Amino acid sequence: MNKLFIVPTPVGNLEDITLRALRVLAEADIVLAEDTRTTAVLFKKHNIHTRLLSHHKFNEHQTVDTIAGRIAAGETVALVSDAGTPGISDPGFLLVRTCLQHGVEVECLPGATALIPALVNSGLPCDRFCFEGFLPQKKGRKTRLSQLAGEERTMIFYEAPYRLVKTLMQLSAVLGGDRRACVSRELSKLFEENQRGTLTELTAYYTAREPKGEIALVVEGRR
Repeated sequence: MNKLFIVPTPVGNLEDITLRALRVLAEADIVLAEDTRTTAVLFKKHNIHTRLLSHHKFNEHQTVDTIAGRIAAGETVALVSDAGTPGISDPGFLLVRTCLQHGVEVECLPGATALIPALVNSGLPCDRFCFEGFLPQKKGRKTRLSQLAGEERTMIFYEAPYRLVKTLMQLSAVLGGDRRACVSRELSKLFEENQRGTLTELTAYYTAREPKGEIALVVEGRR
């Protein structure tokens, strides 16, 4: 059946992909990839030869209607991001919305995402949590941080390594330096690290040791 498949891909270890995801990627007419070079590595690992087309935040506004039209005309299209589930801090939402507006069926496969392993690894309460993704880099950042001061649920953020210390310092100023947190780096990769402590302790740790790699930051809610 022609439809749009949203296919999660590994956040690190290339074996972290479902059998169904591999089948969908192999059987699709085309696969839309955030970076075709990254997805090509995954395809080589699993012997997949489906045609790749580039689909990212810089071209999605110009291409979504065309893609929806191709699916409506009979093609099966799969969408992947560089890592994790498309639409979660990655391109995907705009294409899903456009396909639904065109009456095109959309199906999202279950699979890899960084936020759940980071949450469970943290040792912080995971019965109730909120996912904040990336904080605004400039405009709205201070406002968003102040809004989180009263959040009682465990909070999960994505952050770039070069902004981590700044973010830890800002969270410490707003939430208090004794708030517990966990920095998860390079999840499922060879040098995975889950560093736990207070915001003050984590700020000191990563000030002395420059962080590298993909980062998920989990922060305790207000007690």
